[in-house]
This record gives sequence, structure tokens and C-alpha cells, in this order.
Amino acid sequence: MLFGKKKKYASVPGEKAKKDIPEGLMQKCSGCNKIFYQKELKNHLNVCPECGHHHQLPAIDRITSLVDEDTFEEWDKDMKSQNPLDFPQYEEKIEKDQIKTGLNEAIITGKADIQGVTTALAVMDARFRMGSMGSVVGEKIARAVEEARKRQIPMIIFTASGGARMQEGVLSLMQMAKTSVAIQRFHAEKGLFISVMTNPTTGGVSASFASIGDYNFAEPGALIGFAGRRIIEQTIREKLPNDFQTAEFQQKHGQVDKVIDRHSMRGTLGTILALHQTGGEKNDTSTGV
Repeated sequence: MLFGKKKKYASVPGEKAKKDIPEGLMQKCSGCNKIFYQKELKNHLNVCPECGHHHQLPAIDRITSLVDEDTFEEWDKDMKSQNPLDFPQYEEKIEKDQIKTGLNEAIITGKADIQGVTTALAVMDARFRMGSMGSVVGEKIARAVEEARKRQIPMIIFTASGGARMQEGVLSLMQMAKTSVAIQRFHAEKGLFISVMTNPTTGGVSASFASIGDYNFAEPGALIGFAGRRIIEQTIREKLPNDFQTAEFQQKHGQVDKVIDRHSMRGTLGTILALHQTGGEKNDTSTGV
């Protein structure tokens, strides 16, 4: 027989073959369950090419996708969390996340140009303690907002957080007030603040700086809210809509101004920044607000 019978179905790899596949090579989309090479998803900014589901994006990848090449200058990079309450194993968990992410904390702050306009940036990373806000995260945001105020440039914050960091107790909750006061001072001097809520933006972060932007944007499908669905349903004794606390639900009810696809984010932000230019810090290519 010259030609063998063509197999109708792909064969299931054996245990040895599975072990030969490098870990982290493939990823299943949580929106449509299709499997992709991680490299392919990364090339699409972690947006599924099939269904458009927006997967979480590391902070440095988000910054790279937004800013003009070679313009990003990081601030307060070396700030690290302590363990003020002697919470068991907290330092070990912080160190583990530092190794996993290559970050010192759950946020990167700095300044860069976006389509020629200089702006301050704060970008949260949910891979680090679920983006929870402890003392360092709150301090870095407050410092970035204050720096933007001094330089008279806009402020953009991308949130990705499960809320306040329980291991720091009331010190974490204090960051809600500190960040909100910093932004209020910034607003009082006519500073432009753009808040972009990504998945998830919950708890103390959603109840503080994330919700008080001059523009409040969100990515498609992002979970946005304070308390969880189950707690709210038990409290009000009602069944909530299936899309409750999604970005689209929040836009429908006036909490979010616009839901913006990740691929359109840079262009949208660039347009808004250009519209609001009125002076401020200058360089060879841009002015701020």
C-alpha cells in the first residue's frame, strides 16, 4: 500500500510529549476557550484575535503600547513595601511577586510622551499581589500626581486592582484618602486627570482615585465595582443583572464615560491630550496642560 489512511483527528500527545512542551508556551482564551501561542496573544496586546476578550496586560507592556518610543522616564522605581504589622509571610509573598514580575511593587509611575504630548503615567499590574493598594502603591500615585501638578502636565492612571491590601490594614485604607486628596489638589490647579479602569478595578481603588477622573474610561469587559456580586445580592435580597459591574454596565449607568478597545487607546488618549494643551512643561516635541 503506497498511501496510508489519512488521520481524521489530531492525536492526543502522550505524557512525554506534554512534558516536552515548554511551560507557558500556550494560553487558553477565557472568553472563547480557544488556545493560542502566548507570543501571538502578546503581539495582539493580550486581546483575543477571535472574540476580542481583553486579558490582563503587564504594566510595562501597556506602557510600551501607549508611549512614544524612548520617551518613558520611570519615577520612584526603588520603593519597596515593608511589613509594618508583622503580617505572617507577607515579606516572603512580596519577594515572590518581585521575582515573578520583575517589579518592586504593583505599580509603575513616570512620565512619557503620547503622540507628542508629555504626560505623567501610573500603571498598575495585577500580577503583583493582584494589584492591591498598599502604602507604596498609594505613595507612588500621590507622588506622581504631585509631580504632574508641579510640572503642569496631565495625569493618566491605569487601574488593575483587587482593592486595598489586607496585610497592611488601616495603613492601606489610608491610601484611599491620600490619593484622592492629591488628585483634588491637582484638580484645583486645573490639571487634567484621565482614569482608565481595566480588569479588575474593585474595592478601595474603585472607591477612590479610579472614579474621580475628568475622563473615566474602561476597557471592554472590565470588572468595576466596590463590593462583590454575592455580598450585594445578599444585602439587597435581589438578583443582579448578568452584566452587573462590567465596564459596559457602568457606561450605561453613567459611571464610565466610554469603553475603549485596547488597540484604540493610544489614539484616543493622544487626541484628548492634544485638545487640552495649554502650556506647562515643554520639550522639543510637546507641551503639557
